[in-house]
Amino acid sequence: MRLLLIAYEFPPSPSPQSLRWAYLARELHALGHEVHVLTADLGGQTPGLPRMPDGVVVHRCFAGPLRGLLAARRRQRERSQGARQENPAAGTGAPQPLRPPRNWKQRISEAVQAAAAFVHFPDIRGEWRPWARRALERLLDDVRPDVVLSSHEPATTLELGLLARRRGLPWVADLGDPVLAGYTPRRWRGRARRLERETCEQADLVTVTNPGAAALLRERHGGIERIEVITQGFDAAWESAERGQGAPADAVFDPDRLELLYSGSLYRFRRIDALLDALKANPRARLNLAAVTVPERILQAAATLPGQLRLLGFLPHASILAMQRRADVLVNIANDDHTQVPGKIYEYLGAGRPILHLGNGADPTAALVERLQRGWVCRSEPGALSALLQTLVSAHARGALYEGLNLDQSPVLEYSWQHIGRRLDSLLRNTVRTND
Repeated sequence: MRLLLIAYEFPPSPSPQSLRWAYLARELHALGHEVHVLTADLGGQTPGLPRMPDGVVVHRCFAGPLRGLLAARRRQRERSQGARQENPAAGTGAPQPLRPPRNWKQRISEAVQAAAAFVHFPDIRGEWRPWARRALERLLDDVRPDVVLSSHEPATTLELGLLARRRGLPWVADLGDPVLAGYTPRRWRGRARRLERETCEQADLVTVTNPGAAALLRERHGGIERIEVITQGFDAAWESAERGQGAPADAVFDPDRLELLYSGSLYRFRRIDALLDALKANPRARLNLAAVTVPERILQAAATLPGQLRLLGFLPHASILAMQRRADVLVNIANDDHTQVPGKIYEYLGAGRPILHLGNGADPTAALVERLQRGWVCRSEPGALSALLQTLVSAHARGALYEGLNLDQSPVLEYSWQHIGRRLDSLLRNTVRTND
C-alpha cells in the first residue's frame, strides 16, 4: 500500500515520537509498503538516530517563521562545526561540557517560543500549519495514498489528518497520549478537547500507547470501538557494531561498582531526589544520568557526590542504546499520570538488563516489570531505596545480581518494533479493506 505519514516530530528531531515513527516507517517499508512522510524542515542532522531506508520518501516543508529561523541557524552552525573539524587549528571538535539547564541564548529562545505559543495551537509547532496544509494538499494529489496517518504530538498533525479524511481518504490517528492532557495550557483546553473528540469520531482507527489512555478516551467520548494500543518499542535487531556507535569513552562502567543508568528527561513530575539520598548510604553504587538538561538541584548534587553521580549530558540515541546494554541496572521513574507510560521502559526491556522502577507500585509500568520478572519496583522513598540498593550492591559483589530475574529477549519480543510493525501492518490493511 501507499502510505502518507504526517509527522512534525521526525528525524532529525530526537524526541520519543520521532523515534517511534522512524522505527515504524522503517518496518512498514520492510513489509512492502511505499512510505511517504510529510514533516517540518527543522534543519541539520542528529547523530545516532535510526537509519531511514532509501525507499522512505521524506517531504519537508517550511516549519514557520520562528522554527524556520532556528533551522537555518542550526544548518549554519553545523557547517561551521564541519569546517572546524576539517581544520584542526580552528577548534578541537571536543564535545561541549554539561551546562546549566539554560544559558542566556536558550533563555531568550524559550521566552520567544513561549510567547508565540499564546498565538499558535497547541504550541510554537502550530506555526507549521499553513505551509503543511499546502504541502499536504499537493501530496494528496501527487502521491494518492491508500491511507493517511497522523503522528501526534503536536495536535497540528491531527488537524491536517482531518483535512485528508474530509477528502474521503482512510485516516489513522496515532494519538500516543490524549490531546487534552494534564500539561495542556488552560487557554487551549477547550480546543484540545474538541479536536480530540472530532479525531475519535472521524478517524478510521485511533492508536494510543497504553490501555490507560484508551480507557480515558472511551470515558470522555463514548464507547469508541476503533481504538487500539500500539506501545512504544525496542529494536530487536539492534547491534552496536551495526550502528557504529558505542558508549562514550569517558562513560566506561566500573566492574567493581553497581552502575545505575537513567536515560531520559527529568521532568518536574519525575523526581529522582530519593534515589540521590539513597546513594549517600551506598558508596559502592553510582548513578549515571544521560539527559539533555538537568535541574539545578541535580547539578548541585553532582558537586557534592562527585564519585557517585555522573552527568553525561546529551548522547546520541545509538550511544544510549549501547550504554543501556552495559549498565548493571536501568532506572525508570513512574509518571503520576497513568495514561502516559515512559517510552524508555521498552528500550530497557530490549537492553536485557535489570530495571529499577521507582513509583508507588500501582502504575502500569510497575505491573509490567513485575509480571516479566525484569527487575525491582520500589517506593520513591530514601529509606526503602537505601535498603534495596544495599541488597543490590551486595548481590552484585557476589555475582548474583540477576538471580530470580528473566532477562531473555523472547518474553519481550511482542514489544519489539519488528512485532509492532507487523501488527500495525495488519491494522492498516484492515482499515483500507473496511473503506473499500
